[in-house]
Amino acid sequence: MTSHVSGARSGEAAPGPAKSGFTIGSGWLVFAGVLMVFGGLMTLFAGIAAIANDDVFVTTRNYVYKFDLTGWGWIHLILGAVIVLTGLALFRGATWARVIGVVLVGLSMIANFMWLPYTPFWAIVLIAIDGLVIWALCAAPGPKER
Repeated sequence: MTSHVSGARSGEAAPGPAKSGFTIGSGWLVFAGVLMVFGGLMTLFAGIAAIANDDVFVTTRNYVYKFDLTGWGWIHLILGAVIVLTGLALFRGATWARVIGVVLVGLSMIANFMWLPYTPFWAIVLIAIDGLVIWALCAAPGPKER
């Protein structure tokens, strides 16, 4: 009687699953990464809209945080691009991306708060998404806990 071992000879370890470039360790990190990419893209698109056409946004007068709309557009464009790249780094399993993600998303919350007079509803939605991202990044287990 011969035994059939799938691909492993006696004394050799059985082959494991093929490793891809993605090393996602936790569902919370996937959740945070997806929301970071989505929120970053929306911030990036808002920045492009503010830079390309200032007439798209209606501003309120006498607002405390009154800045040039094109300047806000550049801030949102750069911040959105960096958030997207950090969110993609989460999918690669980069530990540094969690810390940097919390900092960047915190800055995004502040920027969206100051963006309230231009797009009130959308700024509130992005603030809520940013809050969920910070919660997911902090709730995910560390590399040693997985």
